[in-house]
Amino acid sequence: MTIGTADNPRQNVAFASNGDTAHGYLALPPSGSGPGVIVIQEWWGLTDHIVDICDRLAGAGFVAVAPDLFGGSTTHDSDEAGELMMRLPVARAARDLAGAVDYLLELPAVTSSKVGAVGFCMGGGFVLLLAAQQGDRIGAAVPFYGVGPAVPHQFAGITAAVQGHYAIDDEFYPVAEARDQEHEIRKESGAETEFFYYPAGHAFHNDQDLLGTYDAESAKLAWTRTVRFLHDRLDG
Repeated sequence: MTIGTADNPRQNVAFASNGDTAHGYLALPPSGSGPGVIVIQEWWGLTDHIVDICDRLAGAGFVAVAPDLFGGSTTHDSDEAGELMMRLPVARAARDLAGAVDYLLELPAVTSSKVGAVGFCMGGGFVLLLAAQQGDRIGAAVPFYGVGPAVPHQFAGITAAVQGHYAIDDEFYPVAEARDQEHEIRKESGAETEFFYYPAGHAFHNDQDLLGTYDAESAKLAWTRTVRFLHDRLDG
């Protein structure tokens, strides 16, 4: 499969997913190789914003892939986004994300023996699920305001270092719940865990500002921390 070149470093890709085929978006760094990172979408789908996140990671030296969990559907409408998220089978999404881990680790362009995972909102919840299911194949897990159902002992399988980015004024995922989640990850997994809390609202990192909560200063700080963390955990 052609995966792009330094002159054309990004493209849509297909990869195996438990006997089926999943699709996604791939971006390569200018050097053509680097540590692998999975980017997990918000409830809006695999939008231009998620593509841009992959491109930014590639610019920082990573091989980034974003699985398309909604099968091509995207929206900028909150009600429709909620419906898409509710209709997404968690087991299928987990299967496709696991396929993305296999895909990256088998890709010649990927130099790391483990991959990182970064996700936003719905995707932040899936970051933690993926890290728990994949164990030591995930070297760094970065949930941004990651929501998800509270399942007892759901974090026990996490071995990756976790860096979370959460909002103090989050109406979708109250900060008290985020702090409880931080505590539960640390208690259940024993993994290195650090959450940062920002004076902002939910989706403060999304510069498309679909909820009117984008915060440039918080987004810049969270991104700087994320890139440094991924390099620290995946390089070498």
